[in-house]
Amino acid sequence: MVVAGWTSISSSIKTNNVMIQFLKKLLGIGPSVNFKDLVAGGAQIIDVRTKSEYQSGHIKGSVNIPLQSLSGSLSKIKKDKPVITCCASGMRSASARSILKSNGFVEVYNGGGWSGLNSKIS
Repeated sequence: MVVAGWTSISSSIKTNNVMIQFLKKLLGIGPSVNFKDLVAGGAQIIDVRTKSEYQSGHIKGSVNIPLQSLSGSLSKIKKDKPVITCCASGMRSASARSILKSNGFVEVYNGGGWSGLNSKIS
């Protein structure tokens, strides 16, 4: 009886770990990324918030390409340099990361919210 209960708990833990890994992959969250080093090495920061959100504050040197127009603006982004996406909270930047990855961009990172990313690279 104890063994059967342990097996059930162990199975639940494995299932939860698989779900967590799936969500991390979906959102572009993985091992710790040194965003400061990426930027120092020439990474491009793409802010996918709306124009008005971007105008109210943004990371110096970032490029504003709203998420809804990202697919039509891929030529503005260099494929041979790392790309860091950011937005207000990390949700739109996760979507942007997926769009870029599905369009052949190899090194793409979800930087999450722009203000948090700004703190990490300053």
